[in-house]
Amino acid sequence: MKLVYDVQDRPPIKQNLIYALQQLLAIMAATLLVPVLVDASGAYMSQPAALCGAGFGTLFYLFVTKKKSPVFLGSSFAFISPLCGAVAFGYLGIFLGAVFAGLVYVIMALIIKKTGSAWVNKLLPPVVIGPTVALIGLSLCGSAVNNIANIAVSPDNYNLVHILVAILAFFITVYASTKGGKNVRLIPFVIGILGAYLVALVLTFIGNWTNCDYIKIVNLAAFDGMKLFQVPNFTFVGMFKEGASKFTGFADVVSIFVLFAPVAFVVLAEHIADHKNLGSIIERDLITEPGLHRTLLGDGVGSMIGSFFGGCPNTTYGESVGCVAITGNASISTIAIAAVYCIILSFFGPFTAFVNSIPSCITGGVCIALYGFIAVSGLKMLQPVNLNDNRNLFVVAAILVTGIGGLTLNLGPVTISSIATALILGIVVNVLFNKRTAEEKAE
Repeated sequence: MKLVYDVQDRPPIKQNLIYALQQLLAIMAATLLVPVLVDASGAYMSQPAALCGAGFGTLFYLFVTKKKSPVFLGSSFAFISPLCGAVAFGYLGIFLGAVFAGLVYVIMALIIKKTGSAWVNKLLPPVVIGPTVALIGLSLCGSAVNNIANIAVSPDNYNLVHILVAILAFFITVYASTKGGKNVRLIPFVIGILGAYLVALVLTFIGNWTNCDYIKIVNLAAFDGMKLFQVPNFTFVGMFKEGASKFTGFADVVSIFVLFAPVAFVVLAEHIADHKNLGSIIERDLITEPGLHRTLLGDGVGSMIGSFFGGCPNTTYGESVGCVAITGNASISTIAIAAVYCIILSFFGPFTAFVNSIPSCITGGVCIALYGFIAVSGLKMLQPVNLNDNRNLFVVAAILVTGIGGLTLNLGPVTISSIATALILGIVVNVLFNKRTAEEKAE
């Protein structure tokens, strides 16, 4: 699609403030969910702190990538299991884990800086990276549907009202994106979320009045005890206060390394896939310029910075990429303003409360578009690939079947995710069975 605003373009400031809010809403739910899943008590990880860390991490990433890669860094779900283990070692254990994970990225960045990135493009041609990117979008479908059904609020795991509100959020988003004016088409998610939220709020008030729990959609309890201004529970503050009191010896440091470093190697594959996808949307090869070494460095050190503030290692967000694809706004300034929003709003209690009150069904409805565009972006990469050739067909088949089927590899304490497993299998099949003769390459 043709971009409305290219990477270096700067939309008018008033509109840009709204565009940035849209990016913020797109990544918000997932970024705030990670600390809750890791530490529900909030003793060591808090949502406002994670939000602030994501903002600082993103700003660093934009700086290192020379303002050429328009994507937001948010809390990484891949590190949930390691973080759950690191909580036992306190604030320092959480931060040390992010440092180990970030160092893996930094080391890989130095290697690629030395050797170049040409081998990456050879190892990951469209026949491999296309279905992998599609798989990233498809793998998120289950999450979107679970949010749409909002099964947690219904004893029989089904709530038709929540589903209808989710579909309404999707329809409003689609209408704004396809039928709205130029400015409206640039903020379909803001309109979709707020429009469905108003409907959900009315239903919730009716539910409270009639004492009907089935239509109480908005979580009004999120506003209980809300403070206008609050200082987040920053990791670095707790780390300096607590010190290394939770550590019993060097063996604990090794345990944290074993928890985090292997996962970082696995997530590298998704990092490359995300940047290949984003590059196809903005029609630039990000692996070459600003270079994979810079994106890895930005992601790795950005994770350390994010954890220093909020405990959560960061990663590039598919939701952010999807937002760029749908709106056609790839402006770096929009991403930067969204990052500043995160830092400022982490101190603003009402905003965090509002986000926590947004029903998951509304988030799920909007994500139909976000995740769908990620999947479609991958399929578009396959357009130049001849699928009538069985050599290509087998590569695509290996990736899609194992990835959608959820095949994982458990190697001791390390679990290789289904996406990484599918990508590895696709690379192996392509290298072993999809070799081209000199005549075929020339053709």
